[in-house]
Amino acid sequence: MLDKVANGCSLVKSRVSDEIISQVKNNTQELEISKDGNVYTSRTIQPNRTHEVKFELGKEFDETRQDGKTVKSLVVADGNRLIQTQKGGEKDLKIVREFNGNELRVTVTSGPVVSVRTYARK
Repeated sequence: MLDKVANGCSLVKSRVSDEIISQVKNNTQELEISKDGNVYTSRTIQPNRTHEVKFELGKEFDETRQDGKTVKSLVVADGNRLIQTQKGGEKDLKIVREFNGNELRVTVTSGPVVSVRTYARK
């Protein structure tokens, strides 16, 4: 299923907690995920900037988040989902990107706080 990653998706629905927003400064309008060999690239496109992260599944890497904090990240695949954990910020984050047909649902969890964003394939 992950061989059909979303090349480009536009935000269509958002249920986002202010606490999560303040932690990651994430006001995403579009999300692109692509794969070249073993390397995935995730691009978050906002009106005033673009944030890009490159990673390989199962390999921990240093990531500078949109809020400027550097954390340790790890992304693994589970069926039609990419599951990312970020450690080292004020609070650990879990980000699940679930691909279902023309929809991409991104769920961010930080402790008891959950944010869900739904994207539609362009």
